[in-house]
Order: sequence, then C-alpha cells, then structure tokens
Amino acid sequence: MSFDSRSATIAAFAGAAFAAAALLDESALSAYVLLTLTASVTVGVSLLMGHAGQVSLGHGAFYACGAYAAGLLATHGSPTWLGLLAAPLASAAVATIVGVPLLLLRGHHLAFATLAFQLIFSSLISELSITGGDVGLQGIPRLSVAGIALTSVRSYAYLSCTTLLLIVVIAQNILSSRPGRALRALSSSEVAAASSGVAVGHYKLAMFALSAGFAGLAGGVYAYYMGYLSPGSFPVMLSIEYIVMAAVGGLGKVSGAVAGSAVVFLLVHGLSRIATLSGMPSTAPIILSYAVYAVLLVSAVLFLPSGLLGLATTIAARVRGRAASTVRKAQETAAPAGDGRDGTATAERVASKHGSVS
Repeated sequence: MSFDSRSATIAAFAGAAFAAAALLDESALSAYVLLTLTASVTVGVSLLMGHAGQVSLGHGAFYACGAYAAGLLATHGSPTWLGLLAAPLASAAVATIVGVPLLLLRGHHLAFATLAFQLIFSSLISELSITGGDVGLQGIPRLSVAGIALTSVRSYAYLSCTTLLLIVVIAQNILSSRPGRALRALSSSEVAAASSGVAVGHYKLAMFALSAGFAGLAGGVYAYYMGYLSPGSFPVMLSIEYIVMAAVGGLGKVSGAVAGSAVVFLLVHGLSRIATLSGMPSTAPIILSYAVYAVLLVSAVLFLPSGLLGLATTIAARVRGRAASTVRKAQETAAPAGDGRDGTATAERVASKHGSVS
C-alpha cells in the first residue's frame, strides 16, 4: 500500500469513526467507548504476535497498569492530563522490566510466563492498600483538558476514538519505517534476520514495550471514563479476548486488528444481551462469551489463518482477476485479429510498403 492510499484509508476510517461517535445515541455510546479502547489494545497485541512472534497472555495486566497509574495520580492531586500521559509510560516501563527475563522464553513457555505475570499483578492490586484492595480505587475525577472537564459519554467517545486513531497512525508509521522492515524480517525468520544484522532481542523487547504502552494509554482513558477501578475489571479473560480479536482480524495487520475487534466485540455484546433476557440462566452470559471466543479462535486458526483481512484481500484479488479476464475477452470478441479497423490498417501499411519499394 502506498503512502497516499494509506493516508486516504486512515482519513476515511477517522471520518467514519468520528461520525459514529457523533450520531450514535446515548445507549450505544458506552459500548462504542469500550469497543474503541479494546481495539486500541488489540492493535498492539496483533503487532506483537504478527511481527515479533510473541504470544502474550498478560496484556490485560498492562491495561490495568495504565488505568491504575492514571487513577492513582489523579486521586492524589495530580492533573488528570498528567495521569493520562503517565499511563502508557508506566505500562511500557513495567513491560520493559518484566520483558528482559520473560522474552528469553519462546512459544507456550512465554505464554504461560505472561499469564503468570497477569495473575501476580492481579494479586498485587487486590492486596495493596494504595490501590484500594478488593474494594477498588474510588473517586477518580473526570479528565480535564484545558480546564474543561469531560463529563458526558459522548466526550469520552470522541476521546477513545482519538486514542485509537493515534495508535493506528503510530503503528502504521512504524511498520512503514526502517524498524518496520526489521520487524517483517523478524516475523519471517529470526535466524535470517539475525544474520542480516537485525538486533532480534532489542526489537522484541521494543515491540513488547510498545504494545504495552498502547494498552496503558487505553487503560488511562478507561480509568477516567469509569471513575472507579477494581481488580475484577481486569480478569485473565481480557487478555485472551485480545488474542482472539487479533487472530480473527489477521495477525500483524493494523486494519485487521480493528476489524477483528469490532466483529468479536459486537458479536459477544449481542449474545450477552440475548443471554440476559428473562428466562435465561444466570450463567448464560459467561458461557456464551467463552463459547464465542473458543469457536472464533479455533475457526480462525483452521479456516482463516490470515484472518478476516486476508480473506477480504483474497476475495478482492479474485474479483479483480475475473473483471480483468472479462474485459480481455470482451476486447478479443470486439476486435478479432485480422478483422475490422485493425485489419484494414494492417493492409494499408502493407500496400504502402510495396508501393514505396516499387
């Protein structure tokens, strides 16, 4: 994709996202905020898995880290905008610290290690008094920008949309730069990338920290939007959800991460509303959400290895190929060799040649 087409795509996406934030009613805006924040985290997870080859089951902890960093600073008198800036930095710093030993592992060992980190982090925020323990962190003020407090759901819809667009632009610029080329080489073969001079360990750690920073920024917005944080808001299932969304959309693709987040989130949200209808068992929402994640992940691995974006690209290529084939056949039928104006022009050129020779 060229620079102009990529810019046009991002501009079109921005227009559609802001239009949705402006046109949706109050009842749908809450789901919109959570969707855009989820997509923000999924973009980082998709890049981490698709380019660095790392499966992280701990990004729910980085999301929580950013949320608690922003909430703690705000509740202790710091400006709310400072807490929002500190949220991604705190998550990226924690990811760098834990990533140094964890990234020595590979495959399922790394996945289990990040899962253990998620469990440890959840235990810490449940036990520490500064985070409110199991009761949670209460009284988080609303985000204030230039002296204007964001109090309405629509204002947070615009903020979460801006957050997602910022992350998308950063991710796209990184992938199109020299580090992006190194990451693509790393995703193909670590041995080949290392032999070409790519610092494999450095790029893995940098991508791990960057994806955690994306999660932390989304967590900061979440803290100011909710005004309350508790350990129960960041379960282990949250990290699995990000992986499912990234796999469904297409690993390593920014647009695929956004598309996968939208499809999975809306599907789970719709089924959850059905599960809460009268007559349904109390455990129906949890069972349905788990079933959806399992079915989608297995289906993506077996039938859509390139995700929804890969499927869309394949279909578009086939449509273009058939259209081009149809146009060629139509041209051959309309102007067969040796007939029509082409044949007349050829005869005239031959007669002119013989006349000049004589």
